[in-house]
Amino acid sequence: MNESLTLADFAFRGYGLTAVVFAGFALYLYAAWRGALVGGCLLLTVALSCGWALASLWYARSPSVERYLWPASLDVLRTGGWLVFLLLLLRPILGRSWNRFLAAALVMMGAQALGVIAIAFSLAPDESALKLNLGGLLAASVLGLVLIEQLYRNVAPDMRWALKPLCMGLGAAYMFELYLFADAFLFGRPNPVIWAVRGPVHALIIPLVAVSGARNPSWSLRISLSREAVFHSTALGLSGVYLLVVSSAGYYVRYFGGEWGHALQIMLLFAALLLLAFFMSSSSQRAKLRVFISKHLFPYRYDYRTEWLRFTKSLSAADGQVDLGQSVVTALANLVESPGGVLWLRSGMEEDGCYTIHGRVNYPVAEVTETADSPLLHFMRARDWVINLEEYRRNPAAYPDLVLPDWLATTFPDAWLLIPLTGGKGLIGFVMLAAPRTRFEINWEVLDLLKTARHQAASDLERMLVAEDLLEARKFESFTRMSAFVVHDLKNLVAQLSLMLRNAERHKDNPEFQADMLETVAHVEARMRGLMAQLQEKRSIDPPRALNLIKVLENVRNAKREQRPLLELDLPREGGALMVLAHSERLERVLGHVVQNALEATPENGNVRISLEAGSQERVRIVVEDTGCGMSEAFIRERLSRPFETTKASGMGIGVYETRRYIRELGGEVSYESTEGVGTKVGIELPLHTRLHAVGGEKHAEPGEKHG
Repeated sequence: MNESLTLADFAFRGYGLTAVVFAGFALYLYAAWRGALVGGCLLLTVALSCGWALASLWYARSPSVERYLWPASLDVLRTGGWLVFLLLLLRPILGRSWNRFLAAALVMMGAQALGVIAIAFSLAPDESALKLNLGGLLAASVLGLVLIEQLYRNVAPDMRWALKPLCMGLGAAYMFELYLFADAFLFGRPNPVIWAVRGPVHALIIPLVAVSGARNPSWSLRISLSREAVFHSTALGLSGVYLLVVSSAGYYVRYFGGEWGHALQIMLLFAALLLLAFFMSSSSQRAKLRVFISKHLFPYRYDYRTEWLRFTKSLSAADGQVDLGQSVVTALANLVESPGGVLWLRSGMEEDGCYTIHGRVNYPVAEVTETADSPLLHFMRARDWVINLEEYRRNPAAYPDLVLPDWLATTFPDAWLLIPLTGGKGLIGFVMLAAPRTRFEINWEVLDLLKTARHQAASDLERMLVAEDLLEARKFESFTRMSAFVVHDLKNLVAQLSLMLRNAERHKDNPEFQADMLETVAHVEARMRGLMAQLQEKRSIDPPRALNLIKVLENVRNAKREQRPLLELDLPREGGALMVLAHSERLERVLGHVVQNALEATPENGNVRISLEAGSQERVRIVVEDTGCGMSEAFIRERLSRPFETTKASGMGIGVYETRRYIRELGGEVSYESTEGVGTKVGIELPLHTRLHAVGGEKHAEPGEKHG
């Protein structure tokens, strides 16, 4: 770069380039214009901008007050042209507010024009006239930012891609203008460096405006107005006005403050920004602004689509960190600008259950319980009203027969609304909401929204209570099933003791019988202790391990040796050990069930036999045959394996059910063949764990088997 190039030369060349860019874009718009009002406004504005750039070029070559009037005058027109262009785009959504925005734009243009006229005719001191002109330009920058924010937020989502370049370009230009004129307003004159680059900055936005023009040649937009957009736009506009006031105050403090004026100005600006940050972050102030906008700018208080999406999002926030009760309180509180509340839920699904606190938001822990027959809950069931406690205190007659509990005034003095939650099974709970952050009127619209929302919340809570009751019922079902198995085992143990007592009268003096009796009593006592432990711990009392099936069957035979008919045991002749992976006590118990059923179904002159057969694919088969009464095919097919089904007068109908379940747990299967009056054959097939053979006093594993 040439070192002799001055700031004036840079400004001259920059504005010259800007004039060329605007002239080229104006020709493009003129060639593409089809008579639309918005397009014509844009064409006129670009042409005025080209004239402004040429006038600024002339002023940059030889600065003077007379030459300054030309770019200043054209700046008034071009600034107004851009504002009117944005207002035309926003006209479908602003409605009656459009006239107010247009009036604001005209006032700002008038302030700029008065400043220029005052400078031209010396109607006011030069500095005051310049301040008036700069203040109008600064206010126009703030209004431009508000209009762009409104436009982008309210346009239909599928149209945003067309407007995004325009909003980005004009938004950046207005931010630059805001910085330029805020600095100029504070210090009484524009910064020469910032003013020198103003032209190129505006030239840079033209490609973005051109892209939007190409994407939307007719400039006919589908606009979607949202309350959130109005809220943010209003907040942005108020912030801009606030900063303008603070800037003006800061200037006059510095102007009249002498040497200490600059320090006081800095302190004032810091305090103002801190105050603005406080108000913008205050929930109560945001709530007041939101209520004000809904009350004065819209015929209805709520944007129902937005509110319902927010409500469902709050309910769906329930997870491992926030439970459903807290989500319900938060969702209902957000609808009425309440900071928090408390949820009471019925204990279980019974109508006479007490109502206890299940969730709370912004409230400390409290132990408050309401009985199901209290006057408050009786009123909620009868009326199903949302109770406004403020209205009740002013006019108790509006809520006939309502009696509030004492704890409401003592524990929750700021209580505001009581919202009953009614589900398919009556009143499942209620929510107490705290007083709102700002004055909030409860009218028919609010009550209708709360009515719809509370039904949705009650439905979700009722499903949660039903799921909890179902889980509890399943736990009891599991415990009851295990208890039935234990009782069934106790019945068999009692039968052993009863048989021993019957034989004691005849063999009490026999030493062998005495030893056998002591062994039986010890076995029964150990087994009963094991059953007690199983029932208390809700788990199996012994882990699965490799068992010698032959020894298990021999134990079963020995346990039944006193019964009639005598139990026959047919084992393989090779003398090897057939190993299965099972629980020792449980496998012996279920096999004992099958054998006991065969013995009880067979007369004393009949036959009951256990045989062990080699199955296919590394499986072993246990067969229990009897010559008893037998069963019909219909009973085997429809009732045999169901719990609590039996043909015996003293039976519980649980043994066959447990046998089938446990054998299937081991990977085996149970089959039944029976003929009434002939007998029954029960086949139990189990997978082998390993097969060991004794060879020369040593045990060797089969090929392919691994030692455990």
